[in-house]
Amino acid sequence: MLSHNDNEILCRVGPGTPGGALMRRYWHPVCTSAQLPHPDCAPLRVRLLGENYVVFRDTEGKVGFLEELCMHRGASLALGRVEEGGIRCLYHGWKFSVSGAVMETPNHADPKYAARMKAPAFPAREEGGIVWAYVGPLELLPAFSHYAFMDSAPNNRVVLRVNVACNYLQLVEGGEDSSHVGVLHTNMARPGWKDDEFTPNPDVVNPAALASNDLEPALKIEDTAFGFHYVALRKTADPRVRNARVVPFIVPYGRIIPAPAFQFTVLEVPEDDTHTSTYIVVHGDAPVTEEKIIELLGLNDPKYYDRKNCTFSASWMDTFGQNRELMKENWTGLRGVEVEDATIGLSQGPLYDRSREHLVPADQAVVRVRRVLLDAIKRVMENRQPPALGLDLRGVSACDRQLEDGTAWQDLLPGHRQTVTA
Repeated sequence: MLSHNDNEILCRVGPGTPGGALMRRYWHPVCTSAQLPHPDCAPLRVRLLGENYVVFRDTEGKVGFLEELCMHRGASLALGRVEEGGIRCLYHGWKFSVSGAVMETPNHADPKYAARMKAPAFPAREEGGIVWAYVGPLELLPAFSHYAFMDSAPNNRVVLRVNVACNYLQLVEGGEDSSHVGVLHTNMARPGWKDDEFTPNPDVVNPAALASNDLEPALKIEDTAFGFHYVALRKTADPRVRNARVVPFIVPYGRIIPAPAFQFTVLEVPEDDTHTSTYIVVHGDAPVTEEKIIELLGLNDPKYYDRKNCTFSASWMDTFGQNRELMKENWTGLRGVEVEDATIGLSQGPLYDRSREHLVPADQAVVRVRRVLLDAIKRVMENRQPPALGLDLRGVSACDRQLEDGTAWQDLLPGHRQTVTA
């Protein structure tokens, strides 16, 4: 159980909140590269940590991240023209570069005036098929953290964004909760469950393809430079061997989930207190297609996902599209990993009150997420550096392997102990 006060501290991310102060110390994904498909394409309106911004790609292909409202008279730059090296406000034609430099002020055509001005712009960069921005204090700008997927060949990587109308922490906790995989994702995790038989799922792309039928994993947790990692140990037919599923938590909201042949890096970026942009990056040593991942996640059905605006669109209006008749053969009456995860997160409400829950040992990683984030917030409030700033994360991954008795689970991913500053 979490106190109501601590719940508020963790979940509120707007300006002036303790959680917001923590979040503003990190680089955040703000859109996928595919959402800005070419130079001078339409800009995007972005909500991040309770505030509105505009992101655009200029004539040379560089990305810019500015406050949404024009510094002149407050019109939205998300409606603006992107042309000739900048973004131009429709209202009076003021034009800004990706750095915020004032390029033109047509209704006051004095170059000296424009030279003295600068629009509120923020550091932005493009890596791994994602546009990232930093909106915290410039004097505290951290180095950029480097994930393994950023080095992957484009054909071996898929990047998706899924906007979900609930608080980020509900989705983070779901992702760090190993015991839910064998239950919520029963049809993918434990094929044959209807006949009380376990048949391993042969899909090497599916992160819910468990190698064990054990629904009560034993958890062991260890703090790391990037946050923590934990192992969920499941029984196998051989009493001397257990299945070990290792998952990291990367402060403030990242995780990596193993599939047999791929890694799923998931970043739960808070738009505000009750909306989250989930970035899912799938990468491995072999080609993978967006269509395959969209189908696996259940997002190929338009009643669940609007691919144009990246919104998870199912809701209580249609009971999330749940098919009760299908539940005779399908555990949830839903189809797809992300559809099941997002539906459960939404079912908890826009911002879940954790003071009413009852936890069990299988929830240890969820408790550790909260503890690590509360400690990070405390550090920021005391003007100390929070964890996981500017790290080289290329050695951080996840795995699902067999572990013989007497073998240290940490040895499965030795790169976790060697994480250093980027």
